[in-house]
Amino acid sequence: MSEKSPYSKPEYFYNRELSWLQFNRRVLEEAKDHSLPLLDRLKFLSITSSNLDEFFMIRVAALKDMVQVKYTKKDIAGMTPSEQIHAINESTHQFVKDQYDTYNNSLIPALETEGIHILSHYENLSEKQAKYVDRYFSDEVYPVLTPMAVDSSRPFPLIRNKSLNIGAILEAKKEAASNGQFRELYISHNSKKKKQTVGEIDFATVQVPSGLPRFVEIPSEKEGDKTFILLEQIIEKNIGKLFVNYEIQSVFPYRVMRNADLTIEEDEAADLLIEIERQLKKRQWGQAIRLEVEADIDKRLLKTLRQELQIKEEDIFKINGPVDLTFLMKLSGLEGFEHLRTPEYTPQPAKWLDGEQHIFRQIREHDILLHHPYETFQPVVDFVRQASKDPNVLAIKQTLYRVSSHSPIIASLADAAENGKQVTVLVELKARFDEENNILWARKLEQAGCHVIYGLVGLKTHSKITLVVRKEEDGIRRYVHLGTGNYNDSTAKLYTDMGLLTCRKAIGEDATAVFNMLSGYSEPAFWNKLAIAPIRLRDRFTQLIKRETAFAKDGKKAFIRAKMNSLCDSGIICALYEAAAAGVKIQLVVRGICCLKTGLPGISENITVYSIVGDFLEHSRIFHFHNNGFEEVYMGSADWMPRNLDKRVEILFPVEDDVLKEEVIHILDIQLADNVKSRVMQEDGTYRKATGDHQEKLNCQEYFREEAKKVRTKKKKHSSLYSTFEPLHSDFTDNSDD
Repeated sequence: MSEKSPYSKPEYFYNRELSWLQFNRRVLEEAKDHSLPLLDRLKFLSITSSNLDEFFMIRVAALKDMVQVKYTKKDIAGMTPSEQIHAINESTHQFVKDQYDTYNNSLIPALETEGIHILSHYENLSEKQAKYVDRYFSDEVYPVLTPMAVDSSRPFPLIRNKSLNIGAILEAKKEAASNGQFRELYISHNSKKKKQTVGEIDFATVQVPSGLPRFVEIPSEKEGDKTFILLEQIIEKNIGKLFVNYEIQSVFPYRVMRNADLTIEEDEAADLLIEIERQLKKRQWGQAIRLEVEADIDKRLLKTLRQELQIKEEDIFKINGPVDLTFLMKLSGLEGFEHLRTPEYTPQPAKWLDGEQHIFRQIREHDILLHHPYETFQPVVDFVRQASKDPNVLAIKQTLYRVSSHSPIIASLADAAENGKQVTVLVELKARFDEENNILWARKLEQAGCHVIYGLVGLKTHSKITLVVRKEEDGIRRYVHLGTGNYNDSTAKLYTDMGLLTCRKAIGEDATAVFNMLSGYSEPAFWNKLAIAPIRLRDRFTQLIKRETAFAKDGKKAFIRAKMNSLCDSGIICALYEAAAAGVKIQLVVRGICCLKTGLPGISENITVYSIVGDFLEHSRIFHFHNNGFEEVYMGSADWMPRNLDKRVEILFPVEDDVLKEEVIHILDIQLADNVKSRVMQEDGTYRKATGDHQEKLNCQEYFREEAKKVRTKKKKHSSLYSTFEPLHSDFTDNSDD
């Protein structure tokens, strides 16, 4: 559609990568915000650093691959890969400068004021502290280190991806040159090796152990204070103990980022699991794409790193502070300073559930809406757990994209198989950076007797669906959970997501068809309620947008409201432009990437784009269409991105119950009214806080927290709201052990 559309001109789009950098800058703004608790600001600065790591390992790495193979096709914004890399580097260098300006000029002084000291130089230690650190090095650090000299007899070592290292320039001591018995013995067995001479310069490197704490607490000068020194500084100070026959001329930390995007030839792989395991081993040794060093690094040391890593000047980032700020995430959880961070939120009981009744009984009475993390994820865990123990449950089928390292859902699935139920689990092995975890779980599920599917060739299965088949007196009944987020009980406390539990017959039939399609490639003749990518979802979204366009052209009220993580599909954007030009009012809440431009005269003046960045990661996908007054609400697993619509298995599902539909609309209303954590896209692509001068402050995440707490204290009764559902049959039996 985008190629033929009059709205597909490159000047109508933002570049995807530069838009993502704008998102990371919005996260950085949280670190700069003095109204936030201090340790929260540390957390946000850490997030910007980890975000940037993944961006370079995947997105920038992919662009560099394109340049290497002379791929010159332009993106939707009219930029070639090489042009994108140049723009990314320019933007990122400024971004990194802003990161460290925030760290050095704002956060460090604020921490000092609160009695938290992060020493930037070893020389700042008192005599007592220096003795403590030297002893710590000897007892805890020295036994773990592996010094690696680089000279004519020892090649430059492979430097692992994202590892923090210390490089040193060494000069052989006179006495070492004449008395080095080991070296003389080594040379005598390797006559072709050049003998070390006095004054000769060598390079050496030491990896900072990842198994030790990055920041080390040391005695404070003032009671009640906390003082820390970074592990690399301890090693730097004591590095002479690792190279006793050398004078240390200079020593500096450095960090290498490598291409971590796996290239999997799925069509040729005899066993996808084994192929992914093989590719994972390569991730640590991909092409170097980014080098971080301290700003005042020795020129000879930098030259060596450049040559050995084969890295370009524009890919070197000179850091004015500690290399790799991700350590700040752990520091933000510092004990004893709870007043410096937002109190931890405890998810509340689900509004639409009675915790005392069996979950299947309640789903029979009415659909159940879940809103995480404001409401607990426990009902989803209980749904699978109770199914695993219920003797009337015949089968459980589930898709797993990302799960926690100690997943209770995995344990329940294994129990279900051991209890004789038919358990089918699609474990998506290609879930980026979760591949190893998913391989581990896949094997454990197989050992328990589950039938495990490893995903589909050429597609990632990103949908979030669970089907429980239960035998009841009136026949087989299918219970379904559909969600916008992963089956991960850990991230469910951090990500905002929506879920729906239902036993509607039409959705149950579609759920069965989904799993038949995943396990046997059999596509049904028609779908009742669900829209599935990659076979139907793009068309469904396009139809919904065009329907609003037609209403607007007829002079009727028309609007589209949608919330998602990213918007970069040119076809969808062109359809939105056409709708807006026809008079459709469009409000979009897009957390991250947004390639759509607002304020284009005659094209997108009716479109407003918001981005919410707060304590929780906005992750839910919600779509609301006016439909000439017969409003429709959908939720799903897919963003409006080409990969979600064309290259993944995704599910869009309707919210049909009127009460729950109003609840979802209410959630969208509050998010669109946020004027504390929401930012509005400007015509130049920048974002500005939505705060109004005379408006009451509304933080949507805080609003939902308080709303969930109120429901807990005064639980509403909803049974009368669901008169359209058939009554609970008396034959329903609860035979679970719980």
